[in-house]
Amino acid sequence: MHVSVIDFVLVVSIVLLGSIIQGSIGLGLNMLSAPFVALIVPKALPATLVLLALPIAVTTLVREHHALDRLAIRWLLAGALPGTALGLLIVRVADARALAVIVGATVLGSVILSVVSPPIPTTPRTALSAGFISNLFGTATAVGGPPLALLFQHRSGPIARSTLGAFFCVSASLSVVGYIAAGTITGDQVVLALELVPVMATGLWLSRHFHLHVDGGWLRPAMLTLSGIAGTAAIIRGIS
Repeated sequence: MHVSVIDFVLVVSIVLLGSIIQGSIGLGLNMLSAPFVALIVPKALPATLVLLALPIAVTTLVREHHALDRLAIRWLLAGALPGTALGLLIVRVADARALAVIVGATVLGSVILSVVSPPIPTTPRTALSAGFISNLFGTATAVGGPPLALLFQHRSGPIARSTLGAFFCVSASLSVVGYIAAGTITGDQVVLALELVPVMATGLWLSRHFHLHVDGGWLRPAMLTLSGIAGTAAIIRGIS
């Protein structure tokens, strides 16, 4: 996998921005980065960004572990297991462009429904469904955040960041194990992920300065806006 200097700088820039956003609201690194990385270095997906999701998720969880929603995380992870299996199957057999359009349309439809409908309660059923859909999309495309954004958009910043961090710790690990078992991860993807870890760490450190703004009422608008951007970018990627 060849990555030119210009392409690497572009990837660094988008990963830095995505890391700042994820550190601020609990998700966003892969939602923002994946559509653009797919255009710049398509062979990096999905494993490179899923690998990057692990350390940032661990740090986010540790930083605000006291606010973890322990009931929700159990059901989210229960849904993640079958979602991973189906996502791995899709990676092996599905057309990447068609999948991008499906994911993008689903995300945009969910954002519109979220704007016009009442808040979705965090129940065992909704958490199970969100965990399943999230890791299905996350394993297949590296974009698994929108279902979780819609479920947690009305929760407080600390609860959203810590609970999503815990979910991504486990779900990303499941995806990586699945990639290894299925033989769909390459050494180049691992090397690129390692090269981007310092960039991710810098973005995570910078995100601390945005917590007050996010927790002051900007969590929901940020999650919906980011989901809309991710959905639109995925559709553009699929039809271009």
